[in-house]
Amino acid sequence: MTLAMFLFQSGADSASGPVPVDHGNELLQMIGRSSGTAIAVLVLLLIASIWSWVIIFAKSSALRRANMQSRRFLRAFRKATRLQDIAAVSEQFKPSPLVNVFDDVYETYKRQTGGFGPPRNITTLERAAMSASSESLTILEERMSWLATIGAVAPFVGLFGTIMGIVDAFHGLGTAGAATLRAVAPGVSEALITTAAGLIVAVPAVVAYNQFTAKIREFGSRIDDFTRELINSMEEVALQRPAQPQGETGEAGRGLHK
Repeated sequence: MTLAMFLFQSGADSASGPVPVDHGNELLQMIGRSSGTAIAVLVLLLIASIWSWVIIFAKSSALRRANMQSRRFLRAFRKATRLQDIAAVSEQFKPSPLVNVFDDVYETYKRQTGGFGPPRNITTLERAAMSASSESLTILEERMSWLATIGAVAPFVGLFGTIMGIVDAFHGLGTAGAATLRAVAPGVSEALITTAAGLIVAVPAVVAYNQFTAKIREFGSRIDDFTRELINSMEEVALQRPAQPQGETGEAGRGLHK
């Protein structure tokens, strides 16, 4: 009977389970007990995290707008029959990097011809397109270096805080003279918080950097395709122009279509 009662009591204790622990409260307590170096590292990582998220949201919004406006601009460009028509409405699609390429090429074309007839020098137009393409990609890549820097440096900053925390823990252990795991474990666990914080800051920055880099590379390919499309349309005009009747030479921009 006594053995049965003992087993029943053991089963009841096991069913009740351990007392729940508030890990969030424990984490705050450990941070509060951290050294000045660890607190400084955590503050630095917090600032880096806030800055990286600001860049992530801003860059994501900018790339989304650029992608949407690029699609709209391409549809308008392919429907138009004259470059003048596109130039008149290009400001509506300004966030698109394709607009910068078109504007620079069109300005170069106007300097060559005054806005009438086929272009005189295709090579000059190609150089203008390359320059505008490089400038557009540079604008898209603004502040990307911050994400790369935060993603690369944050784990090492956290590791620095961990090393200094472990040094402090072992220094206190040597001073107290109690060489037990129970004595050193709290200091080590507090020190490891900075490593975890460094990884939490670095991972989103690295993921966002890789995703944005892929999207910007896609924009570069799209700009190259649009540049070839624009230059080809102008070259077609230059080839077709001699075959046109002489009475049509005065029309502005006729035939500058795809």
